[in-house]
Amino acid sequence: MASLPLPRLESILDYTSFQLTVLPYLSQLQWLPDSLREAGTDVYSLRAVYLATNPLVSALAFSGALAGLFFIAAEINRNYSQVDRFWSILPALYNVHFAVWARLSGIQTQTLDTIAAISVLWGVRLTFNYWRKGGYSIGSEDYRWQIVRSKVNNGFLFMIFNLGFIAIAQSLLLLLITAPTYIFVVAAYNQGTDIFGLPDLAFSRAAFFFIIIEFFADGQQWQFQTAKKEYQTNARIPEPYKDQFSAEDLERGFVVSGLWSWSRHPNFVAEQAFWLTMYLWSCYRTETYYNWAGLGALGYLAIFHGSVRLTEAISAGKYPEYSDYQARVGRFIPRLSVKAKNTKKTSKKST
Repeated sequence: MASLPLPRLESILDYTSFQLTVLPYLSQLQWLPDSLREAGTDVYSLRAVYLATNPLVSALAFSGALAGLFFIAAEINRNYSQVDRFWSILPALYNVHFAVWARLSGIQTQTLDTIAAISVLWGVRLTFNYWRKGGYSIGSEDYRWQIVRSKVNNGFLFMIFNLGFIAIAQSLLLLLITAPTYIFVVAAYNQGTDIFGLPDLAFSRAAFFFIIIEFFADGQQWQFQTAKKEYQTNARIPEPYKDQFSAEDLERGFVVSGLWSWSRHPNFVAEQAFWLTMYLWSCYRTETYYNWAGLGALGYLAIFHGSVRLTEAISAGKYPEYSDYQARVGRFIPRLSVKAKNTKKTSKKST
């Protein structure tokens, strides 16, 4: 195998060393722009630059360029949901990038192909859900950014917030959650052979399971919101949903049945668990309990925690019964001690 912009390492533990696998290649960010300009539109030259660049560095450069575009677009349009529109696309794109780069470099592994395929499924599912909710309509903006903007009563400060957090931090986060895949690239380059065993199959199937959970959770939410919207127009429960929801359910304003009776945010739980599984998979392969690639998963958990707190504060002010729902159902983790009580209450209301 020809020399590649990856380190030759002696131990499995070194695969997770930031100093050995990342720092030596960050200097490529300096010559990459000039190399791309020199390559121009020549496909073979661009391919050579692509393969000569460490895959994490090229992904980082792409992430930085996107952050700049997100910031400029948000300031021009006064719409700060630019990153949100690419949330379901970028992580899958980065994982596919790692797999493609490896194949073009002569590194062919079932693990990288599997991760790329699962990530695409995750992205397709999430993208479909966003389209279904109208999240990509022109001019649409996440109401949470509108609220944050209203609380920051200073245009310059919010511009700094837009640049530092909304554009740069979130764009970088969407790359960092795929950092475990880069560790798999380093491992495959050094090991030469890819052993896809039963534990690897378990990790991949667990990730797929969380995609299914998120799919059903979003589906249940969409069905409820569809039924509620029609009920609010004519005070009638839509025919397809008469067996699912009562008038009391729809008047309450938020879904409490199905997966939503176990967790107040089952879709978010599944999404966080998906990326946490990817990170734990890399820990298993490198025989480590933790490594630097976990920063992405940790940041993902943190940003969801903050977003959910804001969302629930809004819901509690909008729906009178939401505080009772919060007391009965766990935010993320099910409260098994009160699940039986919730089931009894639901059955009584249904009758």
